Amino acid sequence: MIKAIVVDDELGARESLSKMIEKNCKNIEIAAKADSMISANEAIIKHQPDLLFLDIEMPNGNAFDLLEKFKEIDFDIIFTTAYDHYAIKAIKFSAIDYILKPIDPEELIQAVNRFEAKNGQKSLLDKKFKTLLSNIKPENKLKKVGIPDGEGLIFINLSDIIRCDSDGNYTFFVLISGKRILASRTLGEYEQMFTDDNFFRIHRSHLINLQHVKKYIKGEGGYVVMSDNSQVEVSRRNKTDFLEKLSLI
Repeated sequence: MIKAIVVDDELGARESLSKMIEKNCKNIEIAAKADSMISANEAIIKHQPDLLFLDIEMPNGNAFDLLEKFKEIDFDIIFTTAYDHYAIKAIKFSAIDYILKPIDPEELIQAVNRFEAKNGQKSLLDKKFKTLLSNIKPENKLKKVGIPDGEGLIFINLSDIIRCDSDGNYTFFVLISGKRILASRTLGEYEQMFTDDNFFRIHRSHLINLQHVKKYIKGEGGYVVMSDNSQVEVSRRNKTDFLEKLSLI
């Protein structure tokens, strides 16, 4: 059985989620319920859970304050939140699961299934959450992203990414080291994640890091020369928006 703790300051939300888990996730045993960061901390120490269902904004601090109390994090988390865009983005960058409120039973089941599929990768847990805590700090821009590669996660700096190339339902990351990483997500997903971080989709097959553009060559759409001297085509339909974005850097 998977030992879990439900953390939410609202009694109705806490009980509703607990009943939903009991009904739909038979492999999960709810060891405790907590209504604040203080009681959550005590419950984690006492029960040593495998999984937390964790709301973000709570009395006596938020979820990130709670995580910072642990020198090593050896439990996984599914955030249950209606929190702001920046926090959700940091969670995505750190390859951590979340469910938006109001919680849909099917989304809960899918999140638990993902947890069960990757359970056993304990060595990755602490790194994921340390990455999250670094990314969530207001003074920091998002610095690292967790890339699922089929075997686990690879954490890389955004500044090390030259471009991302579509390969059907997968994405190739091309890094400044010359290394190529195949990620098990679509280019569209990374476009949504990276658009606010000086990345731009110049072609249906290419998402580039604007910080690595060396030169733009005119043409019907034209093409860019990247910092590794690779040439990447700019689609005609994206040309105007791309040149406007480039001029703002």
